[in-house]
Amino acid sequence: MLITDNKKETEAQVILFNSKEKNLLNFLDEEEQEIVLKNLKLNLPFITLKMHQQTIIAVDVSSNKQGNDLKEALRIKGYQVYQFLKDHKINTVRLISQTPLEKKLSKAFVEGCLLSNYSFDKYIKEKNKYLLTIYASGSILNNKDKQELNTICEAVRITKDLVNEPYSYLNAVQLSNDIKQYTKSLPIKVTVWNEAKIKSEKMGGILAVNKGSSLPPTFNILTYQPQNAINKQPLVLVGKGVVFDTGGLSLKPTTNSMDMMKCDMAGAATVVGSLFAIAKLNLPYYVVGLIPAVENRPGYEAVCPGDIITMYDKTTVEVLNTDAEGRLILADALHYAKRLKPNLVIDFATLTGAAVRAVGKEAAVIMSTAPKEIVKKVKNAGNKTAERTVEFPLWDEYAQYMKSDIADLKNVSSEAGAITAGKFLQHFTNYPWIHFDIAPAFVNSPYNYRGKYATAYGVRLMCKFVKNLTKDVQQNKKRKNTNRNKSR
Repeated sequence: MLITDNKKETEAQVILFNSKEKNLLNFLDEEEQEIVLKNLKLNLPFITLKMHQQTIIAVDVSSNKQGNDLKEALRIKGYQVYQFLKDHKINTVRLISQTPLEKKLSKAFVEGCLLSNYSFDKYIKEKNKYLLTIYASGSILNNKDKQELNTICEAVRITKDLVNEPYSYLNAVQLSNDIKQYTKSLPIKVTVWNEAKIKSEKMGGILAVNKGSSLPPTFNILTYQPQNAINKQPLVLVGKGVVFDTGGLSLKPTTNSMDMMKCDMAGAATVVGSLFAIAKLNLPYYVVGLIPAVENRPGYEAVCPGDIITMYDKTTVEVLNTDAEGRLILADALHYAKRLKPNLVIDFATLTGAAVRAVGKEAAVIMSTAPKEIVKKVKNAGNKTAERTVEFPLWDEYAQYMKSDIADLKNVSSEAGAITAGKFLQHFTNYPWIHFDIAPAFVNSPYNYRGKYATAYGVRLMCKFVKNLTKDVQQNKKRKNTNRNKSR
């Protein structure tokens, strides 16, 4: 939580300063300045000292890094300061800047602190709750910045909670219920198709993947269409919602790989978190979220390797590996998106181990048929939020890998795993489209301010992307009006 209240007493002060600028330590006495200068040589992330019975945390923001790299370095410093505050049970701090620091850099530091302030302890009997409140004046962060930070951090928390929930709670029906609960106070319309509706629509991919489960699938449509939306055709976000993935009858062979398969709906959670943030920030952009939710189990009616299924768009698919299931449910959702006549569709999925092996947790793999300028904007949003992307090709040759001898397509290839998965999905699109294979969505060890387990990858990226889209359109309108007035 971040608020402004300059009169409130706090337990500590966090002071941002630039050691490369002169006279910025004048708020300290000579002895304290010597301590700080001495510790600066040790390259510590921050320096702590006592002053007037209060803890002072001096953070040097000078760096050889620039731009997005500097902002990420400050987020990580925010995480390091947060760890100190948590270890010392300091719940309230005041942020002070001794240097004319750009607001976006102060914002990055605070963002790192706030994003670190997350824990999933719903199932722990003896909870060790720690809540951090940061107080900052308007000269450091204005009210709009604070509202945005609070909203994005709340959206990240929602996304992480969904991903961290075990299947014992979060089945497909419960996911739909949670979506309604999280969005009930926002102008987001939620429509949930039950199994009967999914069957009547003949969504063959969703039905096939869920056949081994004793519980029904759902198909969720989230619509945010503000009256002042600047786009008539929606941006459509599609999220893979496999609430648990055993691999089906092609049981996961890798040791311990099934242990974390509650995270296989991270794409769905990213869509929920993104819609939450976009709507709560009142961004004037028409966005629709599509979430097919299933579980992939080896029940007695489960799809068998070698079976042929008919997809929503009538394409026949030979299922050679039932653990390549995410692409089957996404394909049905991508086909549904055609009826919305979108200006762009972006899907998010924990789709392949190949993407993880290729880029690790440091980036997501993307593939695209969208115009280059749109892809560039997505990449820029990823760089600004440190939710980076690496683009893989969708060359025509890869389509050959997905051809079946006895059906229109097969669902898996022995080569180029991440790319051929994307190539499979491309078959079901006829609009500008970007595919995210979100390798960094779940990590098994602490990963700075992103935490351990769910990272909510993609939420901050999408919020920045949509925010930038609205800015671009609004600025273009201003230019046109200015030029029109000049011509009169």
